[in-house]
Amino acid sequence: MKIKSIRAVQPGTDYSPKDWRTWVGQILVIIETDDGLTGYGVGGGGKAGIHVIDEVLGRVLVGADATHVEDLWDEMYRATQAFGRKGIAIMAISGVDLALWDLRAKREDKPLVEVLGGEAGKPLRAYKTGFSAKEVIETGAQGFTALKFHAGILPGQDMGDVVGNIKLVRETLGSDFQLMGDAGMKMDADTTLRIAEQLAPYNLFWLEEPLPPDDLEGYARLRDECPIPIASGEHEYTAKAFEVIIQEKLHAFVQPDVCWCGGMTELVKIYKMAEGTDVVVCPHRGAEAWSIHAIGALSPEPFAESGRPWMTWVKGTPEIVDGEVSTTDRPGFGVWFEAEDLGGKM
Repeated sequence: MKIKSIRAVQPGTDYSPKDWRTWVGQILVIIETDDGLTGYGVGGGGKAGIHVIDEVLGRVLVGADATHVEDLWDEMYRATQAFGRKGIAIMAISGVDLALWDLRAKREDKPLVEVLGGEAGKPLRAYKTGFSAKEVIETGAQGFTALKFHAGILPGQDMGDVVGNIKLVRETLGSDFQLMGDAGMKMDADTTLRIAEQLAPYNLFWLEEPLPPDDLEGYARLRDECPIPIASGEHEYTAKAFEVIIQEKLHAFVQPDVCWCGGMTELVKIYKMAEGTDVVVCPHRGAEAWSIHAIGALSPEPFAESGRPWMTWVKGTPEIVDGEVSTTDRPGFGVWFEAEDLGGKM
């Protein structure tokens, strides 16, 4: 199964220019093989990511055997390591790698979850990101048993609104409901410990991404001093970077995004690294088509995170119903695309 062509397109979006996922946005990678199969993957990096695929990765891949997925990942990494060990180049590789895994499963005529050793169609618990405290108070949890809320402040900023909102949600949903907080890389270690002390009575399952990804010293301090378990890793790249985090137990939960961290090849490595440790893998946006197959096959606990609105152009993404989501039984990732959603770029 030789690779005949590889190309990438960036779907048109109307999302906020303040969101980096728009102006350095998600890209669709399409790989065609000489035996008539087409593989799809989603990566990142926008126009810069497409440039990496057109000018570097395509030259590595066209004519190669598409079945040698892990070897091809190594070749792509070597071809970009001088300028891309993290960030846009790895985001581009992610999309290509996912398309190769899509081809691998389609070649076996199986959903990817089965290729990874799992079973298609089994219900997985999901959690919701994106509700406000006001929505929860007015409408309840809408079938979910776990929710995540904003929980970050800038150093020196008043924490009253953040703590007050989580207090209201906890009082509304009760003591057994799982709640998480997401700080979005806003804080330093001192600020994190200050707000964590105020949030501790509300029994958060985790406090997510309080520090910038490279502040490993700060995360080591939080590991030792923070009363709330720490989750992070959605903005980290490659399994090699996660190796240090897992070995040092810098996070209780690691959250690789398969569309950014290096693709399925790297996500599988990260799961294997965490085996036998106290560190739990919980992929970012896990209920979307790209991670859910790994979650279903490798570890369904604790849950899969809800998807994002900028991914609505991916057709076939599993639907969350009453707080549960299942993998498709269609071959590969089970997704498809419409030309109109991609600005006629198919």
